Order: sequence, then structure tokens, then C-alpha cells
Amino acid sequence: MIDFFLLPANTPFVVSLGVMFVFTVLEILSSSLGVGLSEMIDSLLPEFDADIDIDIDADGDLSGVDNSTGLLADLLSWFRIGEVPVIMLFIIFLTSFGLCGLIIQYLFTSVAGFVLPATIASVPAILCTIPAVRILGGLLGKYMPKDETYVVSEESFIGMRVTITLGQATAEKTAQAKLKDKYGQAHYLLVQPDIQKDSFVTGDKGIVVSKRGSIYTIIHADNVAMSD
Repeated sequence: MIDFFLLPANTPFVVSLGVMFVFTVLEILSSSLGVGLSEMIDSLLPEFDADIDIDIDADGDLSGVDNSTGLLADLLSWFRIGEVPVIMLFIIFLTSFGLCGLIIQYLFTSVAGFVLPATIASVPAILCTIPAVRILGGLLGKYMPKDETYVVSEESFIGMRVTITLGQATAEKTAQAKLKDKYGQAHYLLVQPDIQKDSFVTGDKGIVVSKRGSIYTIIHADNVAMSD
């Protein structure tokens, strides 16, 4: 069996499962350390309405999609992005691709006596993986704790207090900061000083004053220019 896994034709699938294991360990470690890898990755994505209702009929056509949201937003919604943390969907993708590929190769070997080339075997593996990501992502989103219960706009973060949790924020570098919204949910932001000469290190407190793209600018919490 080990020889089967080590066949060159199975390399993409074995590597996929190996990368899945690494990301799973990183997610567990980051969660235990309070770094919030999932939140960091999700915060870098553009905002879009994750509640688009998409139906698939027997012919595979998509209906009920509001074209004004844009093709990209529709595609991301179909893959459950916005409902489930991206890193979890990536883990599902890697697991499904790896297992589907190995199962296809094993069945083909049992029937034909040899494995398919990796590029050929990858095609049906991808075709099986795409619906698996949507279906399993939907199940995961249904049973995992729902942050969406208390939806807040990222614009509402302005004026709120943050704590630097990782790195040093300067005019040239961003750092990670933790913010708790009015519902007690934790959010992890990329921040830089609003005043160029300022800097922040791990443990420093700040106040969010603006948002520039995916980066929030902050001032020191004890800044005399700040008002309630």
C-alpha cells in the first residue's frame, strides 16, 4: 500500500493531503495562541453579500442570482466563502482532492492494472472536489458556531479600541491587532499608525480612526487629540 502512495502519478494527491495536514495544525495552533489565522485571512477578502440565494436546476443552470453583485461575488458565494472561514474551505478542498484522486487511482489500478497519469487523474478528482466543497462547506456552516448571528459592519470598527497582538506597526509595516465588537466577537485587523512618526508594538493599545483598503489606521489610545 505504501508503494501505491509513493507512485509518481499519485504525487499531487499525496501532497494535497500533506498540505491539508499542515494547514490543519496551523489553524489549531493559531487558535490556541489567539492569533486567529482564519480571521486574518478572511479580513483580506473583499466584502460581498454572502446571503445570495443560488439554486441549481437539473441542467446545472444557476438561477436566482443577482447579476449586479458581480460574477466573482456569485462564484465566491457558491463556494460558501463568507459563510465558512476560507481556511476551512481550503482544508476541505485539499482533503477532497487528495482522497478523490487516490480513490480514482486505486479503482483504476484494480480494473486496468496500472495508474492513470497524474494530469488525467486530476480532472475527475477536481470535478468531484468542486461539489464536495459546496456540500461539505454547507454542512460545516450549518453546525459550526455562527459569528453571523451578530453581523457588524467593518466601518463600525472606527473609533473602537484595539490591542496589537503580533508584529510592529510603523509607517512602513503593518501589524496584527485584535478588536472586540459590541457583541464580544473578536476580530483581527491589519493596522498601521495614522500618524507617520508613531509606532506600535505587541501589547500596545490603539484607537481605529480610518480604513484604507484592507488596512486600518490607528492612534495611541492615550492620544490627547482623541475625543469620545
